[in-house]
Amino acid sequence: MPLSIAPQGAAVEIKRISAEDRVKRHLSELGITAGARVTVLSSDGGNVILLVKEGRLCLDRTLASHIMVAMAA
Repeated sequence: MPLSIAPQGAAVEIKRISAEDRVKRHLSELGITAGARVTVLSSDGGNVILLVKEGRLCLDRTLASHIMVAMAA
């Protein structure tokens, strides 16, 4: 499922990122890579707020829709 529709409070694992190489590289520097586990803190409004490692990160909904995730086990 796209990250943009993941439920609030859900722990998810990133499976695939469908974006340009420069965007993938930037996300990788922020800790968002395939196999990484993140928690969706909020997905209200136009942004998705994530807990990545020990920090919060805000992505716009368009970018979040290009990140495919699955519920973490």
